Amino acid sequence: MAARFPSSWMDELYSRVDIVQVVSSYVPLKKNGSRYWGLCPFHHEKTPSFSVNAEQNLYFCFGCKAGGNVVQFVEEMERLNFREAVEYLANMVHLPVPQLQDDPDYEQRRSQRERLLSANREAAKWYHAQLWLPENKNLLDYLYKRGLDDGTIRKFGLGAAPDEWDALTRYLEGKGFSQEELRLAGLTVVKEETRFDMFRNRAIFPIIDIQSNVLGFGGRAMGDAQPKYLNTSDTPVFNKRKGVYAANLLKKQRNLKRIILVEGYMDVVALVQHGINGVVATLGTALTNEQARLLKRYAPEIWVSYDGDSAGQHAIMRALDIFEQEDIPARVLFFPDDLDPDEFIRQRGLDQFEKLRPLRAAEYRLQRAQEGLDLSDTEGRMEYAKRCALILKKVKEPVELDYYVQKLSVKTGFSQEVLMQQIGVPAAALQQNRAQTAPEKKRSSTNNNDGGPSVPEKKLLAILASGNVSNTVIKSDDFDDERVKAWSALLIDGRHPADILDGCETEQERSLASEIFAMNNEINSENADAIAEDCLIAIRRGRIHRKMDEIHTRISSMDQEEKEKALRELVLLSNEAARLKAAAQRKEHLI
Repeated sequence: MAARFPSSWMDELYSRVDIVQVVSSYVPLKKNGSRYWGLCPFHHEKTPSFSVNAEQNLYFCFGCKAGGNVVQFVEEMERLNFREAVEYLANMVHLPVPQLQDDPDYEQRRSQRERLLSANREAAKWYHAQLWLPENKNLLDYLYKRGLDDGTIRKFGLGAAPDEWDALTRYLEGKGFSQEELRLAGLTVVKEETRFDMFRNRAIFPIIDIQSNVLGFGGRAMGDAQPKYLNTSDTPVFNKRKGVYAANLLKKQRNLKRIILVEGYMDVVALVQHGINGVVATLGTALTNEQARLLKRYAPEIWVSYDGDSAGQHAIMRALDIFEQEDIPARVLFFPDDLDPDEFIRQRGLDQFEKLRPLRAAEYRLQRAQEGLDLSDTEGRMEYAKRCALILKKVKEPVELDYYVQKLSVKTGFSQEVLMQQIGVPAAALQQNRAQTAPEKKRSSTNNNDGGPSVPEKKLLAILASGNVSNTVIKSDDFDDERVKAWSALLIDGRHPADILDGCETEQERSLASEIFAMNNEINSENADAIAEDCLIAIRRGRIHRKMDEIHTRISSMDQEEKEKALRELVLLSNEAARLKAAAQRKEHLI
């Protein structure tokens, strides 16, 4: 019998190695659909027929029919034997190579795995059939009350474990499975001379892997039974650290831009039923590196959406750390009013879900850094600034870093230069970054007194000129640009736009007024009020930010008492800006 690497170690190797990355070092690949394509390295061709399946870790050429897994690809390309190719890949991902051992039991274990997977598959079919029987109506009613329809129930293969002692065990023994096989699969509990079903009087959620194998089950208890959720323990075919619930759906959902990681089975099922793809859950454990690497294959970014309680917050921080270790961009998605994903989607629907905006990982960590600190106290602000500096050391994008530092400066009163020094960014680099971003910042400003009225002011005046809003809704004081303010006063007094054009003293003024009045062809009685409200919000936000910039410019020269007063004003202005921003995001019409 040939010596083999331990199967568990090989599983670890395959989970770590990205076949697309390996093949791309030899062959340029381009993604098309769910696969990557390139010219075959094993035969001469002009049209790409060589495909790489990242989900299954396989390659295949439709021209010469060459195919295999990542180890076999390295064997062919590097002219290595199996052991050498395995060691080559292990070194690539920094995985220590174990000593090869003779493994006479390999075939026996492979046969056992197939038997256990077959038992799980039969159990899943039996559980699903039980769900529709009259005697299990309470379990079906539970799923209906949770908002699930028959199509979703069948899609996930949900089932029912009857309130009987050993109904499944007797059924599977009748199918030829031994008691020992059922025990190893986690389907039957054996204690001394008794045996009974692992799951009884529970709604059943099959756990299915990427290859569509049923690995185990989750069971939701009815009534007050405990534990509320019961999962299959680790078995020869199931390791809860390496998989996620609904993994089998990922390979069917192409071009995912993100994966949403939730805590519960019902969260996954409810979100998917409402048309949200790329939703998975961990299997009763904290997120692991193995699970993170699995998810990395299917989307470029992960949104973590756990409960908002203390345990959930801790789990989010751990998950962000793991995604950072695996170099996977991650965000945090919160559901308002302490609703879990299942409750939110059922109560508020897909439209409201799509309006939710996740926090960047750094933004979430900055929020958590404030816990236990009093920012009205100098010591509290100093400690907060130090905590945040440690977080911001890991932010790689200069623009993103500058954004967070500006906010942190407002919140703590420390200058941006001092904060950058605390982070470890040289002053020269800070000045260079500002020099590069300043022109863009000027162009994107909502109000530029040197360059004329802002877009919101122009649009607001166009609304006033359209006659689709009452003259009492918009006031001259709503405008900052002096020319636009004067024209608005004339319109409020009942003057016609044509009269205003006649009164323009220069060609530049007439051109500006003509441009503004031409904007009202997109404004009608149905959308005028909403657009006007959007404009007013934007103008007020612009004023607040200019006031904050003014305070920030002067704060370094203030004495301590003036600085404390300025900080309080900055907090109030920041809160008002956040309120207006939230109001703007809720609007359907964006400026």
